Amino acid sequence: GLGFNIVGGTDQQYISNDSSIYVSRIKKDGAAYLDGRLQEGDKILAVNGRDLKDLRHKDAVELFRNAGCDVSLKIQRRLQSQNGPVGHRGDGESGGLPLAAVLVPGLALAAAAVWILLRYRQRM
Repeated sequence: GLGFNIVGGTDQQYISNDSSIYVSRIKKDGAAYLDGRLQEGDKILAVNGRDLKDLRHKDAVELFRNAGCDVSLKIQRRLQSQNGPVGHRGDGESGGLPLAAVLVPGLALAAAAVWILLRYRQRM
């Protein structure tokens, strides 16, 4: 397969009043994962030039299954700040940087500055 799962369709709306098809999960070491461009939460607009608008879920799945070896996807990237199901990545992380990636270096710099200030004052 292509290495990802989809949700949505006219009969299984993932988001109210939106029958679009979304990437719900990217399978580790699958084709999509190894390619690296597709992300969970992306809206898939077309497969090999075929528009996915107003399709039932099973018809969209069938399009992916019959897409062949060379697959072209037209996608719309999910918004990083969006709340709700599309923003959920399913792996316990939200989009963007984890808080620790910002706080740890900042705290380390602050601690170093305090240490330097104290050492400088002791010499005076």
